[in-house]
Amino acid sequence: MARSLRLVFAGSAVFALAQPALAQQAEAPVQRVEITGSAIKRIDAETAVPVTVLRMDDLKKEGITTVEQVMANLSVSQSSRGTSQSVGSSTGGAAFADLRGIGANKTLVLLNGRRLANNAFDSSAPDLNMIPFAAIERVEVLRDGASSLYGSDAVGGVINFITKKDYRGGTVTVGADSTQHGGGSANNANVGVGFGDLQDDGYNIFAMVDHQYQHALSGTNRDFNRRYPGGLSGSTSPANYFQGSKGANPAGAACANGDFLIPASGSSCYMTTSPFVDYVPKSERTTGLVKGTFKLNENHELGVELLSTESKVGTTIAPVPYGNLYINRLRPNGTLNPYFPGNGATPDAIGINPNYTENDLPAGVNPGFVQARWRDMPTGVRTDESINKQNRLVVSLNGAVAGWDYQTALTYNRNKVKQNLNGYSDGGIITQGVRDGVINVFGAQDDAGMALINSAALSGNIQNAQGTNKGADFKASREVGDWFKTGTQAGLAVGAQYEHQEFRSAVNTPFAERVVASTGIDPAGLSVGKRTVTAFFSELNVPLLKNLDVTAAVRYDKYSDFGHTTNPKFSFRYQPARSVLVRGSYSKGFRAPSLYELYAQDAYTNAANALNDPINCPGGVVVDGKSEITNCGQQFQVLNGGNRNLSPERSKSGNIGIVWEPVANLTLSADYWNIRLEQQISTLKDSDVLRDPVTFASVYHRNPAGDLATDGSQCPSPITCGYLDLHNQNLGDMNTNGVDLAANYRLRTKDYGNFTFAMNSTWVHKYEYQNFVGGNFNNKLASFSGDGVIFRWQNTVNVNWSKDKFGAGLTARYKSGYQDQESEDYGLNHVPSYTTFDGYGSWQAIKGLTLTAGVRNLFDRDPPLSYQTTAFQSGYDPRYADPMGRTFYLRGTYNF
Repeated sequence: MARSLRLVFAGSAVFALAQPALAQQAEAPVQRVEITGSAIKRIDAETAVPVTVLRMDDLKKEGITTVEQVMANLSVSQSSRGTSQSVGSSTGGAAFADLRGIGANKTLVLLNGRRLANNAFDSSAPDLNMIPFAAIERVEVLRDGASSLYGSDAVGGVINFITKKDYRGGTVTVGADSTQHGGGSANNANVGVGFGDLQDDGYNIFAMVDHQYQHALSGTNRDFNRRYPGGLSGSTSPANYFQGSKGANPAGAACANGDFLIPASGSSCYMTTSPFVDYVPKSERTTGLVKGTFKLNENHELGVELLSTESKVGTTIAPVPYGNLYINRLRPNGTLNPYFPGNGATPDAIGINPNYTENDLPAGVNPGFVQARWRDMPTGVRTDESINKQNRLVVSLNGAVAGWDYQTALTYNRNKVKQNLNGYSDGGIITQGVRDGVINVFGAQDDAGMALINSAALSGNIQNAQGTNKGADFKASREVGDWFKTGTQAGLAVGAQYEHQEFRSAVNTPFAERVVASTGIDPAGLSVGKRTVTAFFSELNVPLLKNLDVTAAVRYDKYSDFGHTTNPKFSFRYQPARSVLVRGSYSKGFRAPSLYELYAQDAYTNAANALNDPINCPGGVVVDGKSEITNCGQQFQVLNGGNRNLSPERSKSGNIGIVWEPVANLTLSADYWNIRLEQQISTLKDSDVLRDPVTFASVYHRNPAGDLATDGSQCPSPITCGYLDLHNQNLGDMNTNGVDLAANYRLRTKDYGNFTFAMNSTWVHKYEYQNFVGGNFNNKLASFSGDGVIFRWQNTVNVNWSKDKFGAGLTARYKSGYQDQESEDYGLNHVPSYTTFDGYGSWQAIKGLTLTAGVRNLFDRDPPLSYQTTAFQSGYDPRYADPMGRTFYLRGTYNF
């Protein structure tokens, strides 16, 4: 079929080129526009594909100041990988878009119709924080697959951020946000200036600078994390200690003599680490955009666009944990170690065997030792600073020649991410100091112990990554004749693209070697990859009747690393009456494996979730001869890495809908959509692997003692390292379908002003996925499964009013309830629906000056209780709810 399609479009192109060039007319031609989802410029902007348009002027009135917040207004956007999820992860503080909930790497994000560089740490998707918020004029969201036009990633949909083009004058905006309950305040300001009239002067140049500062909302600012003990860890202060299968903690009965402790089995304790974790991290972003458009003559325009963005995100987590410390009964000089249980202030609660020993002890460990798991509270919390920089240059040429509208450009995109750590310690110094009886893991430090801890404190750069994209593109469209005498011309578009991608992510080895025990980052980590992509595409729109036209499109992509793929799309637009439009489409799509997925170096790290070893701690009950604090509720070591044999993910999607205008100014629409995804690229989930040791037996690689390692310092030693092999691979299928509903109404009155009502809603009928090829389908709809949940209903309703110099609005957002992640400790929990209301008022105080004040989360709705463990925050799910509470904001904008 693909070969036939190429022949059809090749023939169409030859036919079109053979037509005589249209003579230039004295009068200006009718303006044609290009809508996201089609390469054909046309007069009628209502195409066969569903597109949602968000106007930034409207969103800014609602107090929205970031692109991440814009995504919350889209009912089609299911889950959100926001900046808060950078806590405890290596994302560079990035935020991602995720249409339909099928993965951020399957939503294509464009800026002015062209790609941005993907986030350098994993090369999967662009960071939304890199987009110049202040310069955006509108956002076009294509709610349909579009690989036939855009190539890879356009599976769940396309989000096109479109900046101003011809801006003159100046604008200054300043604003501030303040939460009622403290913490999380924010400030923002932007300045823009433009000059030159494109029509009269032949040029326009404008520049926009936007600065935003978000203060952290810490785990102590809200009490959500006290709904239940979250982030449990066996590394505590005072330390748990054990000898063989016997363990204890000197905190006493109910673990009362220590902070953030709760009892474990026996005399051991767990530490709840969630109070140390930021709900919303501190962030600072500065974006600058300079855009120039120059009219070469009546038919050609030269454009230059330069973007520079820097984002700094700082996150906080609990102090460094140590999971495999040895304490000798005697100091190196032969005297009793006063910090050994039974020798001093710490009593012996387990009946220590003074002759106890094991095979293959580390050097300097003597018989009669105990092992300990300790949290380095004296050093304080750990902080992570990610500095993310994006630079982009686009030089374009647009115009018309011989009846063709054309666009061509050269592009350069570079994303650099630097990750710095503070509050860490040299594991070697700490380990030796505990072994030799200098550091007390059971109580207060003396001067020598504190001096040694201070000498071990580390801050520095841990890893750096860079991704670059260099490309060239060309496309042209024109009318090719009224083939079926309908009174409307057929339209043809053809185009080609070239792109060279490079990716490099490197760990700072000297620093990483000293903090591997607490970061799990492989000191030898180095991932490098590159490839070239060439593509050709064509689109043909043919009116068959006066009220029916069809469109066919096809794109051929060739990748230097895995081969080629061809993806077609067919759509129709039928208008049986002036007030009714029926539209539909069918397409194939793909997502190419990212350079990181292909070329990432093997690396040991901590699993995402704290779970039980199914052999050594089945059902949360430790077996005889094993220790609970090393086998139950632990983040075991996993081996991750790239796979050069990956195939692309492939999709089939369909859409059919109706748009109806029953009365003037009222528009209703409903669109049914269906997506089937095959060969998903991912890793097996640690939660799935640890719940089914039979199916995934080949994934387990235990050490000689039959254990899985819990500490990064234990790997890759063949003696102490036990791990789960979770390399990237092509996994099973995913099916989802549902309906998008929308309603818009405008009411204009003479005495009471103008009103607008808008409702956007998504109802999901099905969402099922496989963990592996041939496996059973798991339901993710309204039920937490795997790493998240898909909401059955999401609604956004806006009501706005304006009259003379005044305006006001109210926005309601709704997410339906769902069955929570299964919890062994708390049983089944139903997370209730979540509804918030935002309101604002605006006043044009003087000419050019507009003041806007508003309240987000008017009724101060708390996030619903959730026992999820996939994010570092506890007590709620930060991907689906906002912890800020009632927030007041004020904005002032002066245009001149």
